[in-house]
Amino acid sequence: MKLNILGCYSATPRTFTNPTSQVLEINNHLFLIDCGEGTQVQLRKHKIKFNRIKHIFISHLHGDHFFGLVGLISTFRLLTRETDLHIYAPKGLKEVITLQMKLADSWTNYKLIFHELTNTESELIFEDDRVEVYTIPLDHRVYTNGFLFKEKEGERKLDMNAVLNAKIDVAYYRKLKLGYDVENNEGDIIKNDTVTDPAIPPKSYAFCSDTAYNESIVPIIKGVDVLYHESTFLEKHKALAPKTKHSTAKEAAKIAKLSNAGKLLLGHYSTRYGDLNKFKLEASECFDNVELADDGKVFDL
Repeated sequence: MKLNILGCYSATPRTFTNPTSQVLEINNHLFLIDCGEGTQVQLRKHKIKFNRIKHIFISHLHGDHFFGLVGLISTFRLLTRETDLHIYAPKGLKEVITLQMKLADSWTNYKLIFHELTNTESELIFEDDRVEVYTIPLDHRVYTNGFLFKEKEGERKLDMNAVLNAKIDVAYYRKLKLGYDVENNEGDIIKNDTVTDPAIPPKSYAFCSDTAYNESIVPIIKGVDVLYHESTFLEKHKALAPKTKHSTAKEAAKIAKLSNAGKLLLGHYSTRYGDLNKFKLEASECFDNVELADDGKVFDL
């Protein structure tokens, strides 16, 4: 699992910072999460292949989280994309994008499939045989979701020395990987755990931006391996957080601690601050394993 931070600052883009967008690589999927202005430029800059992006998740309809989307969709068209593109977003985004394409007479030559989100409870919005994605209802000024990405349990690993010693036919290897007991060449039942090792533990990643401090999300993200949580403000501007429905770095750390997260990534910094290390220092007062997201940073999770 790998996370590419394309942008992680709030409000307006600058020449040296970008609004929210990131790419999560998980079990051969490349998921684009939010699409602030300039996202496609960042994708090119960091050599992320456009054609591998088949699913885009938009948290809410504030411009710094989706203004780059119509441009990306248009570029896909110019590049003669043929693969379907799925967009998971609040109801209303389909109307916005469709109107833009209609007025520009720029309909896509590929299927653009919108999955409109309206539920205020956590729900499963994507699933295949490798990954599940759930919404995380957040507390912001407009309808907003975070997203929880969870790997499914993988196949067990064959202990080949044990398998060969047990005289198991190769035809049963697949069943062993799936966790079944099998019969060997001599008619004996071989217990699965005597000839296989457990699968690599599945990983999970939670994306939470933008939101006020909100303990109701804790049961949804309990035990998550990595939590990205917005930290718009430092403590000296804490009074602004409830007014704007954002969080401080220390509040993000409290959520990480309550959730028993493995690692906390901070982001969505207000551009009023120059020294990001202050965010880490304040969060570290509540939670030990804190790292700072920044544009262009890649995390191997």
